[in-house]
Amino acid sequence: MAGVGVDEAMLNDLKNTAEQVAVEAAHLVRTAWVRMQSGGEVAVDTKSGETDVVTAVDRESEELVRARLKRIRPGEPVLGEEGGGAGNDAAGGVTWVVDPIDGTVNFLYGLPTFAVSIAAQVDGVSVAGAVVEPVSGRRWTAVRGGGSWLDGTRLSVSAADRLELALVGMGFAYGQDRRVRQGKLTADLIGRVRDIRRRGAASLDLCAVAAGWLDGYFEHGLHRWDWAAGALVAQEAGATVLLPGEAADLGEDATFAASPGIAAELRAALSAGGAAEV
Repeated sequence: MAGVGVDEAMLNDLKNTAEQVAVEAAHLVRTAWVRMQSGGEVAVDTKSGETDVVTAVDRESEELVRARLKRIRPGEPVLGEEGGGAGNDAAGGVTWVVDPIDGTVNFLYGLPTFAVSIAAQVDGVSVAGAVVEPVSGRRWTAVRGGGSWLDGTRLSVSAADRLELALVGMGFAYGQDRRVRQGKLTADLIGRVRDIRRRGAASLDLCAVAAGWLDGYFEHGLHRWDWAAGALVAQEAGATVLLPGEAADLGEDATFAASPGIAAELRAALSAGGAAEV
Protein backbone atom coordinates (compact mmCIF):
# COMPACT_ATOMS: atom_id res chain seq x y z
CA MET A 1 0.00 0.00 0.00
CA ALA A 2 2.91 2.35 0.47
CA GLY A 3 3.00 5.13 -2.08
CA VAL A 4 5.34 8.03 -2.79
CA GLY A 5 7.60 6.95 0.06
CA VAL A 6 4.81 6.83 2.67
CA ASP A 7 4.10 3.65 4.63
CA GLU A 8 0.68 2.18 5.33
CA ALA A 9 0.43 3.35 8.92
CA MET A 10 1.24 6.93 7.97
CA LEU A 11 -1.20 6.86 5.05
CA ASN A 12 -4.02 5.83 7.35
CA ASP A 13 -3.02 8.45 9.90
CA LEU A 14 -3.08 11.13 7.19
CA LYS A 15 -6.48 9.95 5.96
CA ASN A 16 -7.91 9.93 9.47
CA THR A 17 -6.56 13.42 10.10
CA ALA A 18 -8.02 14.74 6.84
CA GLU A 19 -11.40 13.22 7.67
CA GLN A 20 -11.43 14.43 11.27
CA VAL A 21 -10.55 18.01 10.37
CA ALA A 22 -12.91 18.09 7.36
CA VAL A 23 -15.79 16.94 9.57
CA GLU A 24 -15.10 19.75 12.03
CA ALA A 25 -14.98 22.33 9.25
CA ALA A 26 -18.12 20.87 7.67
CA HIS A 27 -19.98 21.36 10.95
CA LEU A 28 -19.01 25.03 10.95
CA VAL A 29 -20.11 25.41 7.32
CA ARG A 30 -23.41 23.59 7.87
CA THR A 31 -24.23 25.77 10.89
CA ALA A 32 -23.74 28.89 8.77
CA TRP A 33 -25.74 27.40 5.87
CA VAL A 34 -28.70 26.54 8.13
CA ARG A 35 -28.58 30.05 9.57
CA MET A 36 -28.73 31.46 6.04
CA GLN A 37 -31.80 29.35 5.25
CA SER A 38 -33.52 31.08 8.17
CA GLY A 39 -32.77 34.54 6.83
CA GLY A 40 -29.32 35.09 8.27
CA GLU A 41 -26.76 36.98 6.23
CA VAL A 42 -23.15 36.21 5.40
CA ALA A 43 -20.50 38.63 4.19
CA VAL A 44 -19.58 38.11 0.52
CA ASP A 45 -16.60 39.36 -1.47
CA THR A 46 -15.29 38.68 -4.98
CA LYS A 47 -11.96 37.39 -6.29
CA SER A 48 -11.18 37.14 -10.01
CA GLY A 49 -14.49 38.70 -11.04
CA GLU A 50 -18.07 39.34 -9.98
CA THR A 51 -19.06 35.71 -10.51
CA ASP A 52 -16.09 34.36 -8.51
CA VAL A 53 -17.22 34.79 -4.92
CA VAL A 54 -15.80 34.12 -1.48
CA THR A 55 -17.74 34.30 1.76
CA ALA A 56 -16.75 34.95 5.34
CA VAL A 57 -17.63 31.30 5.96
CA ASP A 58 -15.01 30.15 3.41
CA ARG A 59 -12.40 32.07 5.37
CA GLU A 60 -13.64 30.89 8.77
CA SER A 61 -13.63 27.28 7.56
CA GLU A 62 -10.07 27.55 6.30
CA GLU A 63 -8.91 29.24 9.49
CA LEU A 64 -10.38 26.35 11.48
CA VAL A 65 -8.64 23.78 9.24
CA ARG A 66 -5.31 25.54 9.52
CA ALA A 67 -5.58 25.77 13.31
CA ARG A 68 -6.49 22.09 13.68
CA LEU A 69 -3.72 20.91 11.35
CA LYS A 70 -1.20 23.08 13.15
CA ARG A 71 -2.14 21.34 16.40
CA ILE A 72 -2.36 17.79 15.02
CA ARG A 73 0.46 17.92 12.43
CA PRO A 74 2.72 20.79 13.51
CA GLY A 75 5.23 22.12 11.03
CA GLU A 76 3.56 20.77 7.90
CA PRO A 77 2.73 23.45 5.30
CA VAL A 78 -0.84 24.17 4.16
CA LEU A 79 -1.98 25.34 0.74
CA GLY A 80 -5.49 26.75 0.98
CA GLU A 81 -7.78 28.37 -1.55
CA GLU A 82 -8.29 31.45 0.57
CA GLY A 83 -5.06 31.70 2.56
CA GLY A 84 -2.55 30.54 -0.04
CA GLY A 85 0.79 29.24 1.20
CA ALA A 86 3.01 26.26 0.40
CA GLY A 87 4.12 27.50 -2.97
CA ASN A 88 7.08 25.10 -2.89
CA ASP A 89 6.64 21.75 -1.16
CA ALA A 90 9.46 20.38 0.95
CA ALA A 91 10.89 17.30 -0.80
CA GLY A 92 9.46 14.17 0.75
CA GLY A 93 7.39 16.13 3.26
CA VAL A 94 3.61 16.35 3.65
CA THR A 95 1.71 19.36 2.35
CA TRP A 96 -1.98 19.81 3.15
CA VAL A 97 -4.17 21.09 0.31
CA VAL A 98 -7.46 22.62 1.44
CA ASP A 99 -10.66 23.83 -0.19
CA PRO A 100 -12.70 25.16 2.75
CA ILE A 101 -15.92 25.26 0.69
CA ASP A 102 -15.87 23.68 -2.74
CA GLY A 103 -19.05 24.96 -4.36
CA THR A 104 -19.27 28.39 -2.74
CA VAL A 105 -21.84 29.66 -5.25
CA ASN A 106 -24.08 26.68 -4.42
CA PHE A 107 -23.61 27.42 -0.72
CA LEU A 108 -24.53 31.06 -1.25
CA TYR A 109 -27.67 30.22 -3.22
CA GLY A 110 -28.86 27.63 -0.72
CA LEU A 111 -28.12 24.61 -2.92
CA PRO A 112 -26.88 21.71 -0.75
CA THR A 113 -24.15 20.58 -3.18
CA PHE A 114 -20.88 21.77 -1.63
CA ALA A 115 -18.09 20.21 0.40
CA VAL A 116 -14.97 20.64 2.50
CA SER A 117 -11.98 19.03 0.75
CA ILE A 118 -8.66 18.21 2.43
CA ALA A 119 -5.78 16.20 0.95
CA ALA A 120 -2.31 15.28 2.12
CA GLN A 121 0.25 15.45 -0.68
CA VAL A 122 3.87 14.30 -0.87
CA ASP A 123 5.99 15.75 -3.68
CA GLY A 124 2.81 17.16 -5.24
CA VAL A 125 1.03 13.78 -5.30
CA SER A 126 -2.10 13.16 -3.21
CA VAL A 127 -1.57 10.25 -0.83
CA ALA A 128 -4.63 10.62 1.43
CA GLY A 129 -7.71 12.77 1.52
CA ALA A 130 -11.27 13.40 2.57
CA VAL A 131 -14.23 15.21 1.03
CA VAL A 132 -17.05 15.88 3.49
CA GLU A 133 -20.49 17.21 2.57
CA PRO A 134 -21.83 19.52 5.29
CA VAL A 135 -25.54 19.09 4.48
CA SER A 136 -25.79 15.35 3.83
CA GLY A 137 -22.91 14.44 6.13
CA ARG A 138 -21.44 12.08 3.53
CA ARG A 139 -17.73 11.35 3.97
CA TRP A 140 -15.59 10.40 0.97
CA THR A 141 -12.10 9.18 1.87
CA ALA A 142 -9.11 7.61 0.13
CA VAL A 143 -5.51 6.51 0.62
CA ARG A 144 -3.10 5.97 -2.25
CA GLY A 145 -2.84 2.30 -3.08
CA GLY A 146 -5.46 1.38 -0.49
CA GLY A 147 -8.81 2.25 -2.05
CA SER A 148 -11.53 4.81 -1.50
CA TRP A 149 -14.74 4.77 0.51
CA LEU A 150 -18.07 6.51 1.01
CA ASP A 151 -19.05 6.38 4.69
CA GLY A 152 -16.90 3.28 5.09
CA THR A 153 -18.24 1.42 2.02
CA ARG A 154 -15.63 0.62 -0.62
CA LEU A 155 -16.12 2.49 -3.88
CA SER A 156 -15.85 1.24 -7.45
CA VAL A 157 -16.43 3.06 -10.72
CA SER A 158 -19.23 2.14 -13.10
CA ALA A 159 -18.98 -0.64 -15.66
CA ALA A 160 -19.83 1.77 -18.50
CA ASP A 161 -18.38 0.65 -21.83
CA ARG A 162 -20.31 2.71 -24.41
CA LEU A 163 -19.85 6.46 -24.64
CA GLU A 164 -23.33 7.01 -26.06
CA LEU A 165 -24.77 5.61 -22.82
CA ALA A 166 -22.43 7.51 -20.51
CA LEU A 167 -23.48 10.19 -18.02
CA VAL A 168 -20.75 12.84 -17.94
CA GLY A 169 -20.13 15.73 -15.56
CA MET A 170 -18.58 19.01 -16.69
CA GLY A 171 -17.71 22.36 -15.17
CA PHE A 172 -17.21 25.89 -16.43
CA ALA A 173 -14.82 28.76 -15.75
CA TYR A 174 -15.74 32.08 -14.16
CA GLY A 175 -14.53 34.14 -17.13
CA GLN A 176 -17.28 34.77 -19.68
CA ASP A 177 -15.13 34.31 -22.79
CA ARG A 178 -13.90 30.92 -21.66
CA ARG A 179 -17.38 29.82 -20.58
CA VAL A 180 -18.59 30.50 -24.11
CA ARG A 181 -15.84 28.27 -25.54
CA GLN A 182 -16.62 25.60 -22.97
CA GLY A 183 -20.27 25.82 -23.94
CA LYS A 184 -19.36 25.04 -27.54
CA LEU A 185 -17.35 22.03 -26.42
CA THR A 186 -20.30 20.87 -24.34
CA ALA A 187 -22.65 21.31 -27.30
CA ASP A 188 -20.34 19.12 -29.36
CA LEU A 189 -20.21 16.42 -26.69
CA ILE A 190 -23.92 16.34 -25.78
CA GLY A 191 -24.80 14.45 -28.93
CA ARG A 192 -22.21 11.75 -28.20
CA VAL A 193 -23.24 10.81 -24.65
CA ARG A 194 -26.35 9.88 -22.68
CA ASP A 195 -26.45 13.26 -20.94
CA ILE A 196 -24.33 15.89 -19.19
CA ARG A 197 -24.51 17.14 -15.60
CA ARG A 198 -23.07 20.35 -14.11
CA ARG A 199 -23.20 20.43 -10.28
CA GLY A 200 -20.76 23.19 -9.44
CA ALA A 201 -18.38 21.37 -7.09
CA ALA A 202 -15.40 19.63 -8.70
CA SER A 203 -14.53 17.52 -5.67
CA LEU A 204 -18.04 16.06 -5.61
CA ASP A 205 -18.05 15.41 -9.35
CA LEU A 206 -14.82 13.44 -8.97
CA CYS A 207 -16.31 11.53 -6.05
CA ALA A 208 -19.42 10.85 -8.15
CA VAL A 209 -17.21 9.14 -10.74
CA ALA A 210 -15.76 7.02 -7.93
CA ALA A 211 -19.25 5.95 -6.85
CA GLY A 212 -20.49 5.25 -10.38
CA TRP A 213 -22.98 8.12 -10.15
CA LEU A 214 -21.17 9.63 -13.14
CA ASP A 215 -19.35 7.66 -15.81
CA GLY A 216 -16.95 10.50 -16.56
CA TYR A 217 -16.03 14.07 -15.66
CA PHE A 218 -14.06 16.81 -17.40
CA GLU A 219 -13.20 20.42 -16.57
CA HIS A 220 -10.67 23.09 -17.45
CA GLY A 221 -9.11 25.56 -15.04
CA LEU A 222 -9.23 23.70 -11.75
CA HIS A 223 -6.75 24.61 -9.04
CA ARG A 224 -4.83 22.14 -6.95
CA TRP A 225 -7.25 22.41 -4.03
CA ASP A 226 -10.20 21.65 -6.35
CA TRP A 227 -8.94 18.19 -7.34
CA ALA A 228 -6.42 17.15 -4.66
CA ALA A 229 -8.76 14.95 -2.60
CA GLY A 230 -11.50 14.15 -5.13
CA ALA A 231 -9.13 12.94 -7.84
CA LEU A 232 -7.55 10.50 -5.40
CA VAL A 233 -11.00 9.20 -4.43
CA ALA A 234 -11.80 8.64 -8.12
CA GLN A 235 -8.45 7.05 -8.94
CA GLU A 236 -8.57 4.67 -5.99
CA ALA A 237 -12.06 3.57 -7.11
CA GLY A 238 -10.58 2.52 -10.46
CA ALA A 239 -11.09 5.63 -12.58
CA THR A 240 -8.69 6.73 -15.28
CA VAL A 241 -7.55 10.13 -14.00
CA LEU A 242 -5.59 12.83 -15.81
CA LEU A 243 -4.57 15.94 -13.89
CA PRO A 244 -3.54 19.40 -15.17
CA GLY A 245 -0.40 19.09 -17.28
CA GLU A 246 -0.89 15.40 -18.07
CA ALA A 247 -3.01 15.59 -21.25
CA ALA A 248 -1.96 18.19 -23.81
CA ASP A 249 -4.66 17.00 -26.23
CA LEU A 250 -7.29 18.09 -23.68
CA GLY A 251 -5.60 21.33 -22.61
CA GLU A 252 -2.78 22.04 -20.21
CA ASP A 253 -5.18 22.84 -17.35
CA ALA A 254 -7.61 19.97 -17.97
CA THR A 255 -8.83 17.54 -15.31
CA PHE A 256 -10.30 14.27 -16.55
CA ALA A 257 -11.74 11.23 -14.76
CA ALA A 258 -13.66 8.35 -16.28
CA SER A 259 -14.52 4.70 -15.96
CA PRO A 260 -11.88 2.73 -17.88
CA GLY A 261 -14.46 1.30 -20.27
CA ILE A 262 -15.21 4.71 -21.77
CA ALA A 263 -12.08 6.68 -20.87
CA ALA A 264 -10.32 6.42 -24.24
CA GLU A 265 -13.49 7.12 -26.19
CA LEU A 266 -14.44 10.10 -24.03
CA ARG A 267 -10.93 11.53 -24.26
CA ALA A 268 -10.98 11.16 -28.05
CA ALA A 269 -14.38 12.86 -28.29
CA LEU A 270 -13.24 15.79 -26.17
CA SER A 271 -10.01 16.11 -28.14
CA ALA A 272 -11.89 16.02 -31.44
CA GLY A 273 -14.25 18.69 -30.09
CA GLY A 274 -11.34 21.07 -29.59
CA ALA A 275 -10.80 20.71 -25.83
CA ALA A 276 -7.16 21.76 -26.13
CA GLU A 277 -8.20 25.14 -27.55
CA VAL A 278 -10.75 25.91 -24.83
